[in-house]
Amino acid sequence: MNRCARLFCYLVLCIGLAVGPEMGTPALDEPSEADWESIRAVIASQLDAFKRDDADAAFSFASPGIQKQFRTPSEFMQMVRTGYGAVYRPGAVRFLGPIVRSEHPIQPLEIVTPDDLVVIAFYIMERQPDGSWKIAGCALGASSARSA
Repeated sequence: MNRCARLFCYLVLCIGLAVGPEMGTPALDEPSEADWESIRAVIASQLDAFKRDDADAAFSFASPGIQKQFRTPSEFMQMVRTGYGAVYRPGAVRFLGPIVRSEHPIQPLEIVTPDDLVVIAFYIMERQPDGSWKIAGCALGASSARSA
């Protein structure tokens, strides 16, 4: 099993173990195409906020659990800068086919970094009580591939 597949299996296991009050209420229904469009818009908006170094905007797309964990937009942005460089400054991004695991929508992205490495980012999404979507987590899976 390649590294990306192992990471994906680990991610699915973690999501299964993390279902609880910190993850919010899991979606009861499979997300509609409109939901997936909203999810992609949220992720794209956060990526755009990272490009602008707009910590407040980037933080606003994080779920309440993530906001509680990192407390301030600047702490959140520091974590992204140091641990999620591919997401913080992607070279190119392509949305892959969405999936649902443990009743949580996951939107994978293929990211080509500025140094031409391919990384898969798995965005775990959470529906909010008002029906909107927030980012509840992101796991990065490196590939040995280089972009062409």
